[in-house]
Amino acid sequence: MRHRFLVAALAFVAAPSLAIATETLKVPFEYHKLENGLKVVLSKDTTAPTATVTVYYNIGFRIEPKGRTGFAHLFEHLMFQGSNNLGKMEFVKLIQKNGGVMNGSTRFDFTNYYQVVPANTVETVLWAEADRMKGLAIDKDNLLNQQGVVKNEVKVNVLNQPYGGFPWLDMPMAANTNWYNAHNFYGDLAELDAATLEDAKKFFATYYAPNNAVVVVSGDIDTAKTLAWIKKYYGPIKASALPPRPDISEPRQEQEKRGVKEYLEAPRPAIAVSYHAPRRMTAEYFAMGLIDQILLQGKDSRLYQALVQEKGYTDDVMGGINADLGNLFDINGPTALQAYLFHDKSTSATTILDAFDAEVEKLRAAPIDQAALDLAKVKARSWLYAQMEDFYGFGKANLLASFALFDDDPGKINSIEAEFAKVTPELIQKTAQEYLRKTNRTILTVPGKPEPPKVQKPGVGL
Repeated sequence: MRHRFLVAALAFVAAPSLAIATETLKVPFEYHKLENGLKVVLSKDTTAPTATVTVYYNIGFRIEPKGRTGFAHLFEHLMFQGSNNLGKMEFVKLIQKNGGVMNGSTRFDFTNYYQVVPANTVETVLWAEADRMKGLAIDKDNLLNQQGVVKNEVKVNVLNQPYGGFPWLDMPMAANTNWYNAHNFYGDLAELDAATLEDAKKFFATYYAPNNAVVVVSGDIDTAKTLAWIKKYYGPIKASALPPRPDISEPRQEQEKRGVKEYLEAPRPAIAVSYHAPRRMTAEYFAMGLIDQILLQGKDSRLYQALVQEKGYTDDVMGGINADLGNLFDINGPTALQAYLFHDKSTSATTILDAFDAEVEKLRAAPIDQAALDLAKVKARSWLYAQMEDFYGFGKANLLASFALFDDDPGKINSIEAEFAKVTPELIQKTAQEYLRKTNRTILTVPGKPEPPKVQKPGVGL
């Protein structure tokens, strides 16, 4: 079932233009700010009697404290250990008993908590979220318990997996030079152990505050009542004294970087290529988004056609802009266009890179034709509309929250189509020339599991 505001249709016409969008996406929303600095976005949609409630905190693993890698992720776990009026894991039980689903995640530039619930339970969920913002249960037992949980998660998901951190964890450390962008954000085990109760309390008091957060409620809601509930439960919470934001910029890369990541149990070799992307929300960034569609997205993409269909070097080519941890809009600092694949040992990384580079250089050598650009815009538009329905509408809430948190303007969600539409073949070429140059990229390879040594059988004597 489609949301009522997804009214635009793709109108296919004859060449040279592949498609013309007759209408554009218009997500209805209200934007408010409380006196304590909390940002509030309300978006009404009566398609189904459900609502999505999300709280985004403007703290991700990018700017977690030095010497405390994995701290932002640790706090994602601590947020379920109880608050003033809810005991350990009672928040989860409350959502489940009311027929909802919920989760949380830690990303480069935010930590979020979200619930999709029956619309009649919105007030209850808002109260529960405000309760843990107001008074999280941070004590020695909870901290020690969750340090163990996170360390075990690192061991299970990274250290004991054939390609545990490839490339989502490994590539930022290889490609970036600024510590904030290049550290092990999942957490060094020794640094996770070193976190103290005082560290945790200070982190919470600083970053888990209303003036560092946005609340988004979308779905079948009465916006006036919902705003009144938010003021009631969040309004009394005091703002914090936020520290200055650190410098997270990356210098212009002037030389290609290469690295090797050993995963001894990896059954096949792998290769990842990462290019630093333009600054978010610039014209070049939207052009890079379309380059992503041209090169990587779908079986009609140029890299899939070249490396899978024509050469047979691999069975798939994956990647995108911030693809492993979100999308090109829910990030607020240096990011990259990344491609990666797994291949047989009979094909060398050099052979694959030669075919890869041939496709990239086509974009750098000359403007693409209008039909190819139109197709990329159709694919980007399709992605956008798919986001509106992703996980019962969470995708829409995610974009609204990101634009409010990073740009102070949730209305940017309604300008995405127009920005993609402005991109020309000449801008594609210009962007490719600057950002798809070899000196702007990092190549990371995984050799694959070594072959067992051949046992020389003794010869038969004459």
